[in-house]
Amino acid sequence: MSNMFSTDFAGRNVSIKTDYVAGQADGSVLVYYGDTVVLVTVVSLKTVRQGIDFLPLTVDYQEMTFAAGKIPGGFFKREGRPNEKEVLTSRIIDRSIRPLFPKGYFFETQVIATVLSVDRENDSDVTAMLGASAALSISDVPFKGPIAGVRVGKINGELVCNLSAEKMQESELNIFMVGRKVTPSKSGRPYDVELVMMEGDAWEVAEDVIIDAINFGMEAVRPIIDLQDKMRESIGKDKRHVEEKKPDEELFARVSTEALAGLTQAYNIPRKLERYAKLSEVREQTIKNIGGDDAVLCAATAEIIEELERRILRDMIVTEKRRIDGRTSSDIRPISADISVLPRAHGSALFNRGETQALVALTLGTSSDEQRMDYVGGEEMRTFMLHYNFPPYCVGEAKFLRSPGRREIGHGALARKAIVPVLPSPEEFPYTIRIVSEILSSNGSSSMATVCGGSLSLMDAGVPVKNMVAGIAMGLLKEGDEVVILSDILGDEDHAGDMDFKVCGTEKGVTAMQMDIKIDGLTEEILRKALDQAREGRIHIINKLRETIAAPRPDISTYAPRITTIKVKEDQVRTVIGSGGKNIRQIISETGVTIDVEDDGTVTIASADAEAAARAVAMVKWLTEEAEVGKIYSGTVKKIVDFGAFVEILPGTEGLLHISQIAKERINKVTDVLQEGDEVKVKVLEVDKQGKIRLSRKDALGQEPTK
Repeated sequence: MSNMFSTDFAGRNVSIKTDYVAGQADGSVLVYYGDTVVLVTVVSLKTVRQGIDFLPLTVDYQEMTFAAGKIPGGFFKREGRPNEKEVLTSRIIDRSIRPLFPKGYFFETQVIATVLSVDRENDSDVTAMLGASAALSISDVPFKGPIAGVRVGKINGELVCNLSAEKMQESELNIFMVGRKVTPSKSGRPYDVELVMMEGDAWEVAEDVIIDAINFGMEAVRPIIDLQDKMRESIGKDKRHVEEKKPDEELFARVSTEALAGLTQAYNIPRKLERYAKLSEVREQTIKNIGGDDAVLCAATAEIIEELERRILRDMIVTEKRRIDGRTSSDIRPISADISVLPRAHGSALFNRGETQALVALTLGTSSDEQRMDYVGGEEMRTFMLHYNFPPYCVGEAKFLRSPGRREIGHGALARKAIVPVLPSPEEFPYTIRIVSEILSSNGSSSMATVCGGSLSLMDAGVPVKNMVAGIAMGLLKEGDEVVILSDILGDEDHAGDMDFKVCGTEKGVTAMQMDIKIDGLTEEILRKALDQAREGRIHIINKLRETIAAPRPDISTYAPRITTIKVKEDQVRTVIGSGGKNIRQIISETGVTIDVEDDGTVTIASADAEAAARAVAMVKWLTEEAEVGKIYSGTVKKIVDFGAFVEILPGTEGLLHISQIAKERINKVTDVLQEGDEVKVKVLEVDKQGKIRLSRKDALGQEPTK
């Protein structure tokens, strides 16, 4: 027998149906939010694979095209590899739930969210996040929830949540955030709601607006958390018991004696590969000396070494107030940059921050290069693309090159969001822009290096961006009441820290952000301090970037296509294209340009050859020109009749040349002077209200056609 649980969420009903479908999963729910319906299942195996010492968690969000009444495109007519939205939503759910499994829970676990029905009003991301938390909460899988997601915007000065994608286009910010129930409460309420994960973009908003939005979002998810508590109490299964590993004090002491000095020495080596080499040497020697041939003892020793590394690094930062490379908590690593490093790219930059290095290349294209994004919720045409690549050599590894993974897609999407607010409008700059970031060396925050390099490449390419954008990754270490916020974190600091908070923006405000938190106790005060410190770091980086290039170049690259846009009447579009595309093919054949014609009459001509573009513009204007009284044209006699001749003066435009207007002297027959196919100069005498044109040959004698 099924169960239904409902509540109000952002002014609309949300319902969760259980014990209805997917009965063999450990937990399954159908979540209804308007006409958006998402099935979420969770399965966690009962045995642990040998040698596994981590949580093998997989999260898959998938959109079925039947959810929107569509049939998939392509030859196979079935859903294929995940699109960008599916990948990004899978990442959002994964990042939210992963820290909430107990330490030591190593059972292979899979969460699948399947969109079965979708409307244009209710966000399937919000629905899927709720379903993931609800399915885990009622299952026997141990999970420190419940959690709930909400999408927050700000329209006309008012904070709003869970609006449709169409309405969110009017918002000055768009943040998807996830909150978790935390007890005991520090606020005097039954429980507190603390931020677990956040990702979004904004139009250069102030840090105070971000704080207000987070507080608003955390309050908005309370009904959803209460709903899941009610479900758990009513139908929840008993949770699996997770044996808490008791530390072997004797072994810990032996490992500490053997490895502590060497590990401490390693963390005083600033350069990453040298540090890693020393750590690896100490690790291998300690495991060999203590574990020998005992695989179980070797694994236990390795686990203790990892904990020692974490403690050494955290103690160094929190207690000794120093970092691996000698910086203070707010210092930024040395920054340098070059532009125009690739001769034939339309814009390029090489950005260095510490040991992180990004080579960023920009290409300008036409409207035919736009990317078509087909989602179940609708279609999107992108004129700006940003792709991020993370080859294995950038971290000193040798691996097979694969297609972009979820991490690469996620980092590229974040950098793209950061840059979009400063791009010129299509009317101002009618180009399709593609940026590719190749990470050549990585030691923390390569996505933020992509933002900085992308901003430089745009200016190098002559794109009239509104401002310079920079990004910085912030970290947090919290030991009791002691809190240290780190600017521009290294990879080691990210691994051992309690928070990864990426903030992008201009001097005016924030344009994008991404946050993952591993601990409880993230207060508004900590958040505010992190944002303020990020702003100081961001402005420092922007000033450094301006030393390389302060403003966009006045012109685009000589290798980039020159785009000219002209407007014709909508009823002339057919004339420009011609029968079967005859006219447009002729223009392309004679000039070598790329030409696109929109239904609204916008004609875009692109060519790296300015002269060829000018010829193409002249041909389009000639095709669409309208007869002008008093102007002299060179026309072709199309038809002869008793009372005169019909002369084509423009493509598809004919006028009547009356017999009395053919010559200055009187003639008896038209054919005495003209034959069909003759070229003849004529003057437009009149264009009446019906568009009929009256021509004169005798008034044009001895004159050249008007240019």
